Amino acid sequence: MASYNHITLVGNLTRDPELRYAANGTAICKLGIATNHRYKEREESCFLDVTVFGAQGEAVSQHLAKGSQCLVDCRIAQENWEGQDGQKRSKHVVIAERVVFLGSKADAQGTPAPATRPPLRQATRTAAPADEAPPFEDDDIPF
Repeated sequence: MASYNHITLVGNLTRDPELRYAANGTAICKLGIATNHRYKEREESCFLDVTVFGAQGEAVSQHLAKGSQCLVDCRIAQENWEGQDGQKRSKHVVIAERVVFLGSKADAQGTPAPATRPPLRQATRTAAPADEAPPFEDDDIPF
């Protein structure tokens, strides 16, 4: 029988992401996300810990902050360990496969985000005969 382990969450970060590196150099970013569900007059909040690995984890720690909104495509995994008292313990963890930034660090802090590139200019074209390609200038190309 086939199985499928996939969750999509949209929520806000409950704290700033924490970035660490494993002994082999892999980036490990841990963050908390809060999701809300409304039912009639009642609202429920769910708080989840999410782990993001690799370059994506580095990007998350650089661009998101407490309060930022994001979409997380993820899977559930079980983490097992032995406690200080010798008892075997386990918990379910959320492992991110993909994180989409819906709000930036600047949005969370209430400051406008700096422009990363100039706005595109509108290309102006002149009428040309049907059998001839319209003339254009290098400045008309938006990239």
